Amino acid sequence: VETGKNEQAVEMVSSLSNFFRSSLSKGRDVITISEEELHVKSYLEIQQFRYRDKLTYELDFDKEIDKYRIPKLTLQPLVENALYHGIKLKRGMGNIKITGSRIEDKIMLTVEDTGIGMDEEELIRVKEALEAEHAVGFGMAAVYKRLKLMFGNQCSFDVTGEKNKGTKILICIPMVENTEAISVEETV
Repeated sequence: VETGKNEQAVEMVSSLSNFFRSSLSKGRDVITISEEELHVKSYLEIQQFRYRDKLTYELDFDKEIDKYRIPKLTLQPLVENALYHGIKLKRGMGNIKITGSRIEDKIMLTVEDTGIGMDEEELIRVKEALEAEHAVGFGMAAVYKRLKLMFGNQCSFDVTGEKNKGTKILICIPMVENTEAISVEETV
């Protein structure tokens, strides 16, 4: 505002208020995919002001999955990891692409970046830590645990990547509008 960039300041304040509003989610732990998409979009808009010369992003969500529910803060921590552990460490521009689509009776969510990626050894270490439910980084471990608590064995969480090419996280969850409909027997 002091530098006369009033329009950018208005955009930033708007993104920041959307980000905080969706973070709070009226105290709910489970939100719709469209609410999570708005949260991620607000986060990326804020980060783009900071990393304009390093970051581009894409959001591509099928509207038909908007009403389905996921744990709050499923995608944003993964996007944050992509930015701080992938894009920021790369020379030049990087891209983060977040997608959500329906494939048969499942919902596929992906966070893919063109950052520094991981070599085979790092990738194996991350996957083993996730399977053993050890912390691999607060964001990824927390997301994985919340998905497992909500969907049990009905969900999958996979990390792929290649050194100097980027990383991709693929989440597959059942199509459930009412998360109370998942019984404990189904998740074990």
